[in-house]
Parts: sequence; C-alpha cells; structure tokens
Amino acid sequence: MAHDTPVTARTAPVAPRPGPRAAFRRWRAGRPFWGGLLLTLGGAEILLTEKASLKVVLHIGMQGLAGYLLPALMVLCGLLTLFNPAQRLFYSCTGILLSLGTWLTSNLGGFFLGLLLGATGSCLVFGWLPDQEPRRARRRRRARATTAAPGD
Repeated sequence: MAHDTPVTARTAPVAPRPGPRAAFRRWRAGRPFWGGLLLTLGGAEILLTEKASLKVVLHIGMQGLAGYLLPALMVLCGLLTLFNPAQRLFYSCTGILLSLGTWLTSNLGGFFLGLLLGATGSCLVFGWLPDQEPRRARRRRRARATTAAPGD
C-alpha cells in the first residue's frame, strides 16, 4: 500500500485561511471572472495590434475611429462585467457584437487572437450562473446519493 494516511484524514475539509488570497478568491467566486478577464484581454490585444508598425497592419478598417472604439468598448465591457456582474447579460451580448465587429475594423480582429479571446470571454460571461452552488458541495451530495441504499 502506497499511502499510510487514512482516507478520512486526506479528505478532511481545510478551514478557510484569512488573507488577501482568500479575499480575492471570495471576490472572484461572486462574478464571471474568467469571462470578464478574457473579454478585457481580447480588447487590449486588439488595441495593441492597432499600434503595430505599418508593415504588420493588414488594414486600418472602414474608419480610423472605429478601429480604436470597438476594442476600447470591449475592454470597458470586460471591466464592467468584473465590477458589476448584475448586468452580465447585456455586457456579454454587447461584447460578442463588438468582438465580431473588430473583424472588419481592426486588423481582422487583432489577427484572430483578440477576436477569439473576446468571443470566448463573452460566451463565458453569458453562461455564468450566480446562484449555482459550488462544485465541491455538488460532488459531496452526489457521493452521498450514490452511497445511500436505493430502498431507503
């Protein structure tokens, strides 16, 4: 036997530790963090490709202002998603439209990378459910349901 530690000792829950990391985890759990972060990073990447040298730039777009406005609004939608998650559905729908619009206005959506980051982030924000219970609790509940006898 490779492990000498009893199973109950290995799976015992750990008490939450105070500190900045635990506070950040609690803050992150109450919002669509990864979706907002990807949407923000997608907009920032597209803005950075707008500043590329003329040899790298594929095309400036229909209008010079739209090439900067759409990714800036993507960044804004991503940040608003992080700090105001109650309006996440509006921000995600706006974010996906802005991401797709950068295909025409901003170097093919920041050479596809910003477009994909923005679209993925918007989809994650749209699919986030705030009242969903944590996965650990669901796993424990499922484990209890499977170990219970069917006739009980």
